Amino acid sequence: MRTPKSVAALAAVAALTALASGCGTSEADSGSTGGEQITVRIPDPGNSGALAVGKKDGSLDKALAKVHAKVAWTGSAGPFAPAAQAMNANQLDIATGSITSGITSLTRTPGFTFFTATAPDGAGEGILARKGSGIDSVEDLVGRRVAVNQGGTGEYLLLKALAEHDIPASKVERVYLRPDQTAAVFNSGKVDAWAVWATYSVAELGTGKAEFVATGKEIGSDNYSLTAVRTAFADRHPEVVRALYGYLHTASAAEKKDPAAYLNVNTDAGPQALTGAAEQRQIEITRQGGTVDPITPADTKRFEAVARFYADQKVTPTKVAVADHVLDVEKLS
Repeated sequence: MRTPKSVAALAAVAALTALASGCGTSEADSGSTGGEQITVRIPDPGNSGALAVGKKDGSLDKALAKVHAKVAWTGSAGPFAPAAQAMNANQLDIATGSITSGITSLTRTPGFTFFTATAPDGAGEGILARKGSGIDSVEDLVGRRVAVNQGGTGEYLLLKALAEHDIPASKVERVYLRPDQTAAVFNSGKVDAWAVWATYSVAELGTGKAEFVATGKEIGSDNYSLTAVRTAFADRHPEVVRALYGYLHTASAAEKKDPAAYLNVNTDAGPQALTGAAEQRQIEITRQGGTVDPITPADTKRFEAVARFYADQKVTPTKVAVADHVLDVEKLS
C-alpha cells in the first residue's frame, strides 16, 4: 500500500521491469524484415477480453499471419503508464489504456501513437463508496479521502465529478494508490471512496457491499479507451497495425454481443476469474459498452477537451496536444 509518491515511482519501475522481461529488440526493427515474419510485442491479456480469446483459440495468430506477423506476449496487461515507458524504450509494440493516462504519458517525449478508440465506459467506471458509509452523493465526498491512480482514470473521474458539482478539488483529499493495491485499503475503511474503472470496480460491485456514488455516464466522462502502437513500428509496418485493428474491431463487436464468451477464458476459478454477481455485472457493463473503432475527428476533439481539463486542473503542467499523436488507421496501406 502507498501514499508516498516515491512508492508509486518504484511500482512503475517494477511494472516496467515485468513488461521488459523476455523482451529484446523487436524483429520488426532489426533491419531485415523483407520476407521475414514480423513479431509484434503485446502484453499478455490475462483471463478476459478479445485478446485473451484470440490468444487461446489462435484467431489472432491467424489474422496476423495474413500480413506475415506473429505475437510475442510480454509481461502482463496493466496500467498504461509503465506500458508507455516500455514502448518508449523499444520493449513493447502495442498497449491499451485510457485517454487520461495517455495524456499524462504524452508529457514525457512519447514514442507511441494512438490508433483505436473505444467509447467511454459509462456503466463500469465511477466513484465507489461502501454501503452504509454515509456517502450517497458527490457532495458527500467533501472532507473525505478518495483513492485515485495519479494522472489516470481515477484522478480524472474524481476531478470531473467535483467540477460537475461545482465543488473545489481542494475540498476532497486525493490518496494516490496503485489500482491493483487499492481494494484492501478501500475495504478496510482507510479511504472513504474509490474512483475506479471496470477492471477493479466489478469485483467490488459483485460483493454487494459497495455501489457507485456516481457513474462515468452521470459525470459526463470522456475517458475513452485507446490502443497505442510504438510509432517506429507503425511507420515500418502499417499493414500489421491495420490487421490488428481489424481483428480488435471484429472481436470487440462479438464480445459486446456475447460478453460471457469473453470472460474466464483460461480459468473459471481463482483470483483471475469472475463468478456470481461480479460476472453478471461485467456482462451487463460489456453489453452497454462500445467497440474498438478508428479515431475520428470528433473523438480527437473530445481528447483535446480532456487534455485542456487536465491542464486546468494542474494534473499536467501545460495542455498536451493529443491530436499530434493520433493515427488514422483507415488510411494505412
